[in-house]
Amino acid sequence: MRPVRVILNAKSPLINTPAWLALQDHFKRVKNTHMVDLFDEDPQRFDRYSIEFNDMLLDYSKNRITDETLKLLFDLAKQAGVEEWRDRMFSGDKINNTEGRAVLHTALRNRSGKPIFVDDENVMPQVEAELEKMRVFSRKVRSGQWIGYAGLPITNVVNIGIGGSDLGPNMVCRALAPYAHNNIRVHFVSNVDGAHIDHMLNYLRPETTLFIVASKTFTTQETLTNANTAKQWFLEGAGRVTEDDIAKHFVAVSTNETAVKEFGIDPENMFRFWDWVGGRYSLWSSVGLASVIYVGMDNFIEMLEGAHEMDNHFQTAPLEKNMPVILAMLGIWYGNFFNAESSAVLPYDHSLRMLPAYLEQADMESNGKSVDREGRQATYSTGKIIWGAEGINGQHAFYQLLHQGTRLIPTDFIASVQSNSEHQNHSDILASNFLAQTEALMKGRDIEETRQQLKDAGIELHKAEKRVPHMIFEGNQPSNSIVIKKLTPRALGSLLAMYEHKIFVQGIVWNLNSYDQWGVELGKKLTNNILEELESGKDFHEHDSSTKGLLDWFRKSCLKEED
Repeated sequence: MRPVRVILNAKSPLINTPAWLALQDHFKRVKNTHMVDLFDEDPQRFDRYSIEFNDMLLDYSKNRITDETLKLLFDLAKQAGVEEWRDRMFSGDKINNTEGRAVLHTALRNRSGKPIFVDDENVMPQVEAELEKMRVFSRKVRSGQWIGYAGLPITNVVNIGIGGSDLGPNMVCRALAPYAHNNIRVHFVSNVDGAHIDHMLNYLRPETTLFIVASKTFTTQETLTNANTAKQWFLEGAGRVTEDDIAKHFVAVSTNETAVKEFGIDPENMFRFWDWVGGRYSLWSSVGLASVIYVGMDNFIEMLEGAHEMDNHFQTAPLEKNMPVILAMLGIWYGNFFNAESSAVLPYDHSLRMLPAYLEQADMESNGKSVDREGRQATYSTGKIIWGAEGINGQHAFYQLLHQGTRLIPTDFIASVQSNSEHQNHSDILASNFLAQTEALMKGRDIEETRQQLKDAGIELHKAEKRVPHMIFEGNQPSNSIVIKKLTPRALGSLLAMYEHKIFVQGIVWNLNSYDQWGVELGKKLTNNILEELESGKDFHEHDSSTKGLLDWFRKSCLKEED
């Protein structure tokens, strides 16, 4: 009989290390401390627990921490070798040990002019050459020099990808929409559900549409299915066109030149990246081509520069003054000692509405692991559930649970001071809500305050007492406030790099390889098995009774529809 779960004999020793045990003892002493008391005891708490970096402010004072808490957390980071692993990553060491790869998305935004080596080869000339190729191509499309088969300029760009090849450039385009080209619209197709691409194509014309097919291996099932559907739509809808015309309307972002050429895309129109660029960290590479066409190469370079500045901060700032390190260790404090299962990202900026979805993949695909680097079972919680939405919309959806629910959910509140909107009253309301929510989560409202509020409202005493239990807020809910002066390309680059490095630090402390994702492989294999059976109507593989029953139901329902 197969065991329900394979349990590895070897256990990760993290929870028995001196730094971890010291934090456990400290947690027992401070776990019931209320932040209101911490603020009352220290009028300078904000000044001491906030950091400014360029035009960005991180306020982490509304956390259940003391100076001792922070010292012990930084001791844990040092014990884990965060600084040494950081230096290894930036130097091109193959820290992705299960795949034998370097992790060098930071090289894509290296603006220092310094060489970076992988296997004794300086990769920077390749990076710079690809950036220049993107600049030349995007300039042609944006200026109208790139002409389609009918002699018309491109007005719509469709990025076909999935995972990092979709979420990254999609998020960037939404975030930097105020910087977009006036005459070019960018669309994103990721879902293999035919309804997604059908809906998109209904609004487009073949003669003015450019498709970017983004797939590292050019074998990704969802992406290639959508790309072939787009190709068929183009050939059927464009009238008297030939396979040669595909080169005018399809470009690729890939590492597989042979497959790209077989699809019909001119290798000259293939934009490359490398195996040391992970998919969920690839928006800085040619995967960002849609972003470049949309906002222009100068703005894309500014975003790279903002990320590079955060890279320098991460490399040089002491742990105690290091934004990514602080965010990472606070996450470990709540996840591993308070047993918080999730963390929310709440942007009070419509342009950042896709940031929570982007960070869901970046974080959970990186650190959603139960085995450490040495193949030992993790006996502690790793990667938390990351979720969120635009702050204002969230207030009318799930903030009730944040304020009065039974779970501890640390939150990151993100806001821009200077809006791209001309409606100042809207901006003032948005900022007021941002500030009020972090204060309410921290302070709460006790029984006496609640009674006084009801009394001031003129509610009769016996009616007021019935309401009191329902209106009390415990507070003491931790949050970080990340405030940007204005959401420019540079600020966006710094913000995204900060979160990337936060993920890295947590992975190092948990002794994980944050740069592989073997957990998705089994699903891919079983998908191919089931697809074969679904299309043929025959059984080739063994399944449990539930999967077999569902498969039969799908097949029978398809037959009835055809009849």
